[in-house]
Amino acid sequence: MELKRLLVGLEGLKVKGDLEKDIKGLDKNSKEIKDGYLFIAIKGFATDGHTFIQDAIKNGATAVMIEEGCDLKSLKIPQDVTIIMAKDTREALAICAANFYGNPSAKFKLIGVTGTKGKTTTTFMIKEILEKAGKKVGLIGTIATYINGKKIKDSDRTTPESLELQQLFSQMVAEGVEAVVMEVSSQSLKLHRVTGCQFDIVLFTNFSEDHISKNEHPDMEDYFQSKLKLFQMCKTGIVNVDDLHGAKIPNLFPDSNITTYGIDNFANVLAKDITITNAYVDFKVKLTDRNERIKTGIPGRFSVYNSLAAICVAKKFDISPETIKEALLEVRVPGRSELVDNKKELTIMIDYAHSPESLQNILQATKSYTRGRVISVFGCGGDRDSGKRPIMGEISGKIADYTIITSDNPRTEEPQKIVEQIEDGIKKTKGKYEVIVDRTEAIEKAISMANKRDIIILAGKGHEPYQEINGVKYPFDERIIVREIIEKMEEK
Repeated sequence: MELKRLLVGLEGLKVKGDLEKDIKGLDKNSKEIKDGYLFIAIKGFATDGHTFIQDAIKNGATAVMIEEGCDLKSLKIPQDVTIIMAKDTREALAICAANFYGNPSAKFKLIGVTGTKGKTTTTFMIKEILEKAGKKVGLIGTIATYINGKKIKDSDRTTPESLELQQLFSQMVAEGVEAVVMEVSSQSLKLHRVTGCQFDIVLFTNFSEDHISKNEHPDMEDYFQSKLKLFQMCKTGIVNVDDLHGAKIPNLFPDSNITTYGIDNFANVLAKDITITNAYVDFKVKLTDRNERIKTGIPGRFSVYNSLAAICVAKKFDISPETIKEALLEVRVPGRSELVDNKKELTIMIDYAHSPESLQNILQATKSYTRGRVISVFGCGGDRDSGKRPIMGEISGKIADYTIITSDNPRTEEPQKIVEQIEDGIKKTKGKYEVIVDRTEAIEKAISMANKRDIIILAGKGHEPYQEINGVKYPFDERIIVREIIEKMEEK
């Protein structure tokens, strides 16, 4: 592709050199640069891409994009290499990537789902409904990427970097995908990963404290404003009006076509007559001209909200009530209120809850329908918002009947320090608890003390099949670990 075509849509560029040259590829990683590539230098949190410009040129870069404010003379770029200076090279990468792959998101219906919680379950529900309606569907999110029902790859972040995202979109176009549903994180909006995407429907699930740290959002206002960027990219929106922040969105975007859903407040799509058990939820909702009873095998009040969000999308596609009902009954989401079958016939639920509100939600939900005790096993990730640790300890102490504080993904932090910060919060309550830093031993203790009336909540890791310690991801699939522990107990 001609370099000048690659730059379409970028404003305020300063250029030195030939814009007619053919560009065979682009990347922000100098190691991935090949002959005829454009190298885009990005100032990251840990490294500055501008320091790798010479490596990129050695690897074959014939054009280099740099950010305004860097010292051009010190970079010593050869005369035959075209130099492009942009205001924001992250944004430029996203637009160039979309151009390079022929703006693939314009070739299917793109549905973006943002919010603090519920993104993953909601996207899986939408995927299930659309597939049940006979559509070819792509899904991109926290767990994995799927194309036409087949898992393509596991995810290492909620929303891929812009170049990878456009590559995936291009692959989906090649495989005839008609609709793509994707989780859109606040970070991806703030860091321009989804810039250049053409959204057809955007959806806001809810908003609560999470992702407040030096490498994420400095405060809640920045976090919320980052999410709102999605509604600036599309005029067809869906919002949860039972959420205080969600309720503000229709007024913030008066020119947009926004559909609302909820349980407690007036909404376009309203759930009534709700039943919640330890195996399912069901409720009534008006789909066409009459009320239908919806049932889904993911327990908890939050499942009603996620189902309503998916129903709103289904209505935009004119999908029949029978198809919607069938899909929501069958949908299952890895690591989201996931029940683990086991020989002891204990109720063991794996859930990704890793923020104060998500932990509170899962514990309160299970407490409301469990006949016995709620046994909570959780920790907090290292190198993330440490302020939430005592809060989560206090929440578990107040709601759960017994808490086992353990390790999550300590990353580069000392696990003992993390659990002590959680313990500071639980000490404020009268809750019964103990600390077992080794997560396998903690799970084993929970299983050994539980009976068939109890429920064990393994919170925090969800779908993750690993535990990250000092930069290494060790195999740690809680489904496998639960079964191994129970098999070992059976042998004794």
